[in-house]
Amino acid sequence: MRVSKLFTKTSKSAPSDEVSKNAQLLIRAGFINKEMAGVYTYLPLGKIVLDKIINIIREEMNGIGGNEVSMTALQQKDVWETSGRWSDDVIDVWFKTKLAGGSEIGLAPTHEEPLTQLMKNFIHSYKDLPVYPYQFQIKFRNELRSKSGLMRGREFWMKDLYSFSRTQEEHDAFYDKISDVYLRIYDRLGLGELTYKTFASGGSFSKYSHEFQTVSPVGEDTIYVHEGKKIAINQEVFNDEVLENLGISRDELVEKTAVEVGNIFTLGTKYSDALDLTFTDEDGTSKKVFMGSYGIGPSRLMGVIAEHFADDKGLIWPDNIAPAKVYLVRIGDEAAVKQADALYDELTGQGIEVLYDDRDVRPGEKFADSELMGVPVRVTVSDRLMADNKYELTERRSGETNLLTHDELLAKLS
Repeated sequence: MRVSKLFTKTSKSAPSDEVSKNAQLLIRAGFINKEMAGVYTYLPLGKIVLDKIINIIREEMNGIGGNEVSMTALQQKDVWETSGRWSDDVIDVWFKTKLAGGSEIGLAPTHEEPLTQLMKNFIHSYKDLPVYPYQFQIKFRNELRSKSGLMRGREFWMKDLYSFSRTQEEHDAFYDKISDVYLRIYDRLGLGELTYKTFASGGSFSKYSHEFQTVSPVGEDTIYVHEGKKIAINQEVFNDEVLENLGISRDELVEKTAVEVGNIFTLGTKYSDALDLTFTDEDGTSKKVFMGSYGIGPSRLMGVIAEHFADDKGLIWPDNIAPAKVYLVRIGDEAAVKQADALYDELTGQGIEVLYDDRDVRPGEKFADSELMGVPVRVTVSDRLMADNKYELTERRSGETNLLTHDELLAKLS
């Protein structure tokens, strides 16, 4: 990628009505564009970061037997009326409209009902179970407040996986497995030390559900953390019964503010009862499918990461989701241009992602943009450095700078 070919530009300021740190940084760095409150366009560099987060989640979902699908956003009301969730009194974040013929439809805030209805075409026998369809899709929720940038949007990316099992025991085994997988995802994204499996209300389905909460000063939730066991309790279920069930005492816990970055629920037979999703068991009896749902928001994670991995100069992306590994800066005339072009071709030829600042602008502007964009490593080619046959390599996270020979540079970047 050459910076001169990007239509996006960095900016010294964000929109005056944008109060969230993550959106301010991402807008200034040219990763997203604000369309309205809670609605953002992902520009080329932002789309790369989002896709890398999605691919990490996809790898982990496929690793536990997930089957990726893509459901429709437009929803007919009949299936939702059957479950009782079409009413705005039950789900208060619906976006609804009418087709040209007058039929009322909605934009899906979640997909339990339509997927349960779909699975009636494919689940008939115990041999068809278990099955774990999932998707990455833009969801729509008519949030009253959307002031947290990518961390709470009216239009946002969601990974939702749904488990269809023969028994609760089969469900419970998968529930524990995906819980561990979620923690691995946060580790891979650099949030592992800040993220806790958190006990929350299970509603009518089970005693508990579980959230995954990342400690953050801008969070909307209060959790009580047990550092030793690496678990937490949401304030909504913080009581003596829960403490007794978990075998911990109040004085072992620390109150913290956090952002929910994922959740897992036992649904039981709520939706298979409502929509009559059954299977024939080995003994020939008809039984209802036992279900669970598992959500994680790639766009929300992008916002959380932007909040945490930044300084007063800009973003600091973890290596595995940065838009490029190297920000290549050239300073000088024809000789420097020739050497920088050759290095760009060499690095990209080795599969190293490079954002090449080939613009004819002041060096200070290039350095400032590299820091604002948060690319992990900056490599500088200049007339002065060429005289000593050296390249300058600067680490974005530490700020450490070293002068390296060509071979040393390649060894470092490889």
